[in-house]
Amino acid sequence: MARKLTGAVFLTLDGVMQAPGGPAEDTQGGFDQGGWVFRAWDPGIEETLGELFAGDYDLLLGRRTYDIFAAYWPYAEGDAKPMGEAFDRAHKYVLTRGRQPLEWHNSHRLSGIADVARIKAEDGADIIIQGSSTIYPDLLAAGLVDELILMTFPVILGGGKRMFANGTPVEMLEMTSNRVTDKGTVIATYRPGGALPSYPAETPTPARSDREKLRQQRMADGTW
Repeated sequence: MARKLTGAVFLTLDGVMQAPGGPAEDTQGGFDQGGWVFRAWDPGIEETLGELFAGDYDLLLGRRTYDIFAAYWPYAEGDAKPMGEAFDRAHKYVLTRGRQPLEWHNSHRLSGIADVARIKAEDGADIIIQGSSTIYPDLLAAGLVDELILMTFPVILGGGKRMFANGTPVEMLEMTSNRVTDKGTVIATYRPGGALPSYPAETPTPARSDREKLRQQRMADGTW
């Protein structure tokens, strides 16, 4: 039986998912708003997180997220230690083109999307994606994501890595559940919804004025 692949994402209202956990987590591109989730922490998401990480699961990670996790979770103490132990037990599938050693217990290298499709088809625990913004476009294009849980905080950052970056396919998503916490975080769950329909024939006729023709020409010329 194929394993379910779920992407669980902390997002800002403007779609940023970079470095939610800490100031030094990921400063690429000059990003200086790291740790924004905890600066705007919402206890209302804890039920969703508890359900997500209950029971057995494996993790699918991009290489940079793997590096962040491997440097933190095996050494976690205090309240974070149980999650660190759970992540240690889980198989970590790392989607990477590099050949650097993956020294964290239960880590496995995946060289491409075909490898993700292979492990997804195998028996085993369901798989959760954490972080890893760069792997979403290819996974979505290949139809490998079964569910997206988007936790959108009422925060605007104005810049940073985004989940739906260049290369993300054009498609519909079907919302299967949603709720809004008391602090305004929107928790919405989606599954694939098929292709975006063609532009409907019964919509108003596009403008055909000379001014519109000129505007269209300027768009084509790059001068609009």
